[in-house]
Amino acid sequence: MSDHDVSPRHAWWSRFTSSSPTVVTAYAFILGLVVGVVIIATTTPAVLDAWRGIFHGWDGLPHALNITFNNVGAAYRDMFTGSVVDPQGFWHSLTTGKGWPNTLTPLSETLTYATPLIIVSIGVGIAFQTGLFNIGANGQAVIGGIAGTAFGSMLHMPTIIHLPLTLLMGIAGGMLVGAVPGLLKAYTGAHEVIVTLMFNYVTYSVLLFMVLSTPFQQPGQANDIGRTLDPSAILAPLFGTTSGLRISYGIFVAAIVVVFAWWLLDRSSLGFDFRITGANPSAARASGINAKRVIVLAFLISGGLAGLAGVVQVASTTHYIDGGFLIGSAGIGFTAITVALLGRNRPMGIVWAALLFAALGVGGRNMQSLTGIPLDLATVIQSAIVLFVATPVLVKEIFKLRHVTTNSLQLATTGWGS
Repeated sequence: MSDHDVSPRHAWWSRFTSSSPTVVTAYAFILGLVVGVVIIATTTPAVLDAWRGIFHGWDGLPHALNITFNNVGAAYRDMFTGSVVDPQGFWHSLTTGKGWPNTLTPLSETLTYATPLIIVSIGVGIAFQTGLFNIGANGQAVIGGIAGTAFGSMLHMPTIIHLPLTLLMGIAGGMLVGAVPGLLKAYTGAHEVIVTLMFNYVTYSVLLFMVLSTPFQQPGQANDIGRTLDPSAILAPLFGTTSGLRISYGIFVAAIVVVFAWWLLDRSSLGFDFRITGANPSAARASGINAKRVIVLAFLISGGLAGLAGVVQVASTTHYIDGGFLIGSAGIGFTAITVALLGRNRPMGIVWAALLFAALGVGGRNMQSLTGIPLDLATVIQSAIVLFVATPVLVKEIFKLRHVTTNSLQLATTGWGS
C-alpha cells in the first residue's frame, strides 16, 4: 500500500485522536450524554423495577436492558424533537406542504431562547478574554431591560427611530452598571468578582422599585408589572404573528453582535489590547498598553452587550418586565458564564454553546412533559459537559487523546488581593 493511500486514513484518524479544542468539546458533549444515560437508568422507576427482576426468569436481563434502552431513547428522542425537529412531522410538512408552523416550533423556541443568551455570553466572553470576571452580567441585563423598556413604553415615535433607540437605551443601561466595577477595578483595585456579584443584588432592588413605586409600573396595576412596550419598539416575529413562531428579528441583532465581537477581538487594535492584557498582563504593561483604559472599556462593552441582551429579551418575547425578570433559573447572566467557557470565549464557539444550552433547556421541558423525567436532567447534562470541557486532561485519559492543551480555559486574572 502506497503512502498516498495511507496518509488520508491517518489524517482522518488523527483528527479524532488529537486534543484540539474542537475534539475535546465534542468528546465532552458525548460524556455529558453518557452521564445523562446513567442518571436516567438509576433514577427512573420503570428501569429500576426491571433491573430488580433480572433473576425472576430467563428473560429478566434482556427485559431490563430493553426497558433501559427504551427509556433512555425516549428521553433523548423527546429532547431532540422538542428542541430541533420531529423527523416525522418534517417529512409530513415536506411532502404535503402543511403543518410547517408546528414542525418549526421546536427550532423556533430554541432560537428564541438562544438569541439573548448569545448576546450576553459574548459580552461575558469579551471580559474573560481581557482577564476579567464579569459575574454581574445578569444585573447589567436587568438594568438594560429596564432602561430599554422604559424608553420603549413611555415614549412614542416611528418604528424606524423608536426601535433602534430602545435597543441603544438597553446598551446604555448595561454600560452604566458595567462602568461601576470597571472604574473601581481600574482606580481602586477592587476585585471585580465581589463588586459585580454584589451589584446583582442592587439591580434586583432597583427592578422591584421600578415596577412597584414609579410611573414605570403598569397603570392600574398593584402587582410588580411594568409598562408594556409600544408596538413601534417591539422586535416582531420573523414569520409574522399569525404563524405562532416566536423567533423574532432579534436573531439579526445577535448576528450583528457576533460579527462585532469577531471584528473587535481579531481585527481591531483595541481587541488586540484586550487579548494581550488577558494573556499576559505584565507583557501588556511593558508594551505600553494602558491597563486602566482596557479594564474600563472591557467592562463598558461587556455590560453594554448584557444590557442589549436584556432589552432584546423583552422586545422579543414578553414585551413587559415584572419583578422576576431574568431572575428565575439562576439568571441568564450566570448561564452566560458557562456558555462563554464552553465556547472558549470565541464568538462562534459561544454561538454553538448557546444553541446547545438552549436546545437542552427547551428539549428538556418537552422530555419532562412526555416522559416524566425531570427537567433537571438537562441541567445535569449541561453541567457535566462544562465539567469535562474544563478538565481536558480527564477527557484525554478517557479517550487516549494526544497532546491535550491544559490551559485552553485559563483566564489571566489577578488574585483576590489585587
